[in-house]
Amino acid sequence: MLFPFSRSNKAKNLHTIAFYNLENLFDSKDDRHTLDNDFTPNGFKKWTDKRYKKKLNKLSSTISKLGLKSTEHPPVLVGVAEIENGKVAQDLLSADALREFDYDYVHYESPDERGIDTALFFLKSHFEVLHSEPIALLVNNSDGIRDTTRDILYVKGKLNGEITHIFVNHWPSRRAGGQETEYKRVEAAQTLIAFMEQIEMEEAVPNYIIMGDFNDGPTAESIKTLVNSRALYNPMIKLLSPDRGSANYRRTWALFDQIIVSHSFLNYEKNTHSFAHANIFDERFLTEFKGRYAGNPFRTFVGKKYLGGYSDHFPVYIQLKYNV
Repeated sequence: MLFPFSRSNKAKNLHTIAFYNLENLFDSKDDRHTLDNDFTPNGFKKWTDKRYKKKLNKLSSTISKLGLKSTEHPPVLVGVAEIENGKVAQDLLSADALREFDYDYVHYESPDERGIDTALFFLKSHFEVLHSEPIALLVNNSDGIRDTTRDILYVKGKLNGEITHIFVNHWPSRRAGGQETEYKRVEAAQTLIAFMEQIEMEEAVPNYIIMGDFNDGPTAESIKTLVNSRALYNPMIKLLSPDRGSANYRRTWALFDQIIVSHSFLNYEKNTHSFAHANIFDERFLTEFKGRYAGNPFRTFVGKKYLGGYSDHFPVYIQLKYNV
């Protein structure tokens, strides 16, 4: 889609980078290789094509609005988590609110036993993929058996002509306890660090954008390990608040969804991008309107009960200014 010529120069040079955990975006077909039976018409969730298409329309509408007020165009990059497969990525980008834009995507099947993966959506008019690959996260459970968790998605490309390295993450869950599983997320951070060290053997000052659902907040050991090891900047730490977050667990806000950047985005050199802004996209239409959970993310399910909402996470985003 061509954007209106009436856009201000400020909006033209401002670009949104977003991340969104889509809360179990499954199609309604049974994949015999994964544990997706709940998300079928006869499964626990009674997941039908009608419900699937309704969710696609809700999520696509949300993505189209990310950062729109200040940039006047949809995000140039969107990392997503909890997407079942490439066909689901295609279906989302073909939904009403996104089909008119020139989006494409990068996705790889991961070993996650439920079949949920990460992906990167990008506007082809602003981003050119040069290389991509999944980074295996090799971590064991406490019994010594491998935790078949999500890979880390790596994409190298040109963002408005500037070489940028992007990592989309969905780190191991806290289901068995936050402290009990902390070592897995520290291992994820160390896996990223090792990969970045290889990049730095060829590039002196790489541009990094590291986004995802880290299942840890900005002050957690895993995030501090990552940020401090590579002199990264985590703008999300300024958004920490008891009254706000990207997800709410047991009536407590958490900011597990984050976008971290390299210090190279804190410069103002011509033909480069500079960090401008970070925020949680917690608009009212994404929330529960009433009751004890008013203000929380309006999710698709609570257990078996179908609510028909968007996701149990709010999207987060940053904006980069392109210096001309």
